[in-house]
Amino acid sequence: MTDGARPAQRDLEGGVERDFRQAMSYGDYLDLDRLLSAQHPLAQPPQHDELLFIVQHQTSELWFKLVLHELRSARDLLRGDQLAASLKRLARVKHIQSTLTEQWSVLATLTPSEYAQFRDFLATSSGFQSYQYRAVEFLLGNKNADMVPVFDHDPVAQEMLTQLLHEPSLYDEFIALLARRGLPVPAELLDRDWSKPHQANPALVQAIRAVYEDPEERWDIYEACEELVDLEDNFQFWRFRHLKTVERIIGSARGTGGSSGVPFLRKALELTFFPELYSVRGQIAESR
Repeated sequence: MTDGARPAQRDLEGGVERDFRQAMSYGDYLDLDRLLSAQHPLAQPPQHDELLFIVQHQTSELWFKLVLHELRSARDLLRGDQLAASLKRLARVKHIQSTLTEQWSVLATLTPSEYAQFRDFLATSSGFQSYQYRAVEFLLGNKNADMVPVFDHDPVAQEMLTQLLHEPSLYDEFIALLARRGLPVPAELLDRDWSKPHQANPALVQAIRAVYEDPEERWDIYEACEELVDLEDNFQFWRFRHLKTVERIIGSARGTGGSSGVPFLRKALELTFFPELYSVRGQIAESR
């Protein structure tokens, strides 16, 4: 007995007696009963491949939840001038992005005829309605106030997006850090309407160019720039893999939520989060 009341339980692997205040199993800790009962195929008669579609999207949402957790922390650490710790968070996000991108290969095993067997049961539901995906874009800087009313039916999601819309993005905080480090950041980038997307600024390109032309002088900033480029590259790989998977399954058909489908996804490839980090590359290349 321990503490005069609670029995000691034996660690079956190590043979070590440990005091457990509450017995807890693997399934208890992960709430597996609820998690594994959250898949509700709707097709009638039941279709074998619908479970794949549901699990694919549910696991993506779980990863998005973790991405949001890490990006919020990375942004707050930048605000507190803890650059190294922030980069650690971004390194984890990059690995999550790789997993999310690779997941498309599983969904790509779904053929057009297999998808057609349950597509009508999706009704108007669409990945376009993923508020967590939209929150990730807001955190990275792709702000779009028109997206908030899409979630009028979900007050919790709408509150999250409204808050993120009016807060500085990860890139905004990185730009502010550059200014605190003595780089000539334009004042208009440090005090602006955060609900608007960041617009490319030629003067900021010049400030970042100074970092790239003498990386040893500001190595941590140089490394951070490259980490952000990695982050955007990975996001674009994910977008492209999404596009090609959708194209493989439904071709040029419209999306279930009313979007144009593949053309809509192709247009998203033109979006950029950190424009100056790409513009600086062209300037350096042309100056050689």
